[in-house]
Amino acid sequence: MSLTYAVVNQKGGVGKTTTTVNLAAYLATFGKKILMIDIDPQSNATVGLGIDRANIKNCLYDVLIEGFPVEEVIQKSAISNLDVLPSTPRLAGAEVELVPLEEREFKLKQALSLIQDRYETIIIDCPPSLSLLTVNALVAANEVIIPIQCEYYALEGISQLNKTLELIRENLNPELKIRGIVLTMFDPRTLLSAQVAAEARKFFGNKVFKTVVPRNIRLAESPGFGQPIIFYDPGSKGAEAYENLCREVLDNG
Repeated sequence: MSLTYAVVNQKGGVGKTTTTVNLAAYLATFGKKILMIDIDPQSNATVGLGIDRANIKNCLYDVLIEGFPVEEVIQKSAISNLDVLPSTPRLAGAEVELVPLEEREFKLKQALSLIQDRYETIIIDCPPSLSLLTVNALVAANEVIIPIQCEYYALEGISQLNKTLELIRENLNPELKIRGIVLTMFDPRTLLSAQVAAEARKFFGNKVFKTVVPRNIRLAESPGFGQPIIFYDPGSKGAEAYENLCREVLDNG
């Protein structure tokens, strides 16, 4: 049985997709059989692994709404051991179309039930909202990873996310746990980054990963080339951070 992580924060621009793509890539290069699921209609995680949206015939929308078998939609990435359940902008329609369906919160979990044994880890990139798509990811997940950027208003909305996680536990997925908080976009030259990091550690304690992800131009560039940082610039500070974070995730497992 695979371990499933949902990478979630309803706030946009926090490094959620960057974290998903790079954790998936590093886990795959460590020899783990990985499935990355893009449940965000913006489909940035799909593109970040070099998959051209224009060439995607079927995507996660077809699994959730049309009932396509998930194995018919999964694609192999260019990275050994890493498969992708892709998204396209069509997935935006699922938000409305899921509403009248029975067991609407369980559609992703049901779809994955037949293929979970094929993977050691499944990692889901969630939309920047607490939507039905995000709820599907949280119901399917065992644990959540929450990226928080080291900037103003970093902890804004985290209390709402905590309430949502508690509701999910109470009503839909009692085993859901917080795997850890990832501090992203850290700039060691600024007092603000240090203050936000200190505040997060004070608030979340040992739930905050020791590894912090720095602001790094190579990390920001890599999605435009459809490559995780391990292949785009493996010697960069961003690559070093995500390799360390991946090891920390595994060590805590």
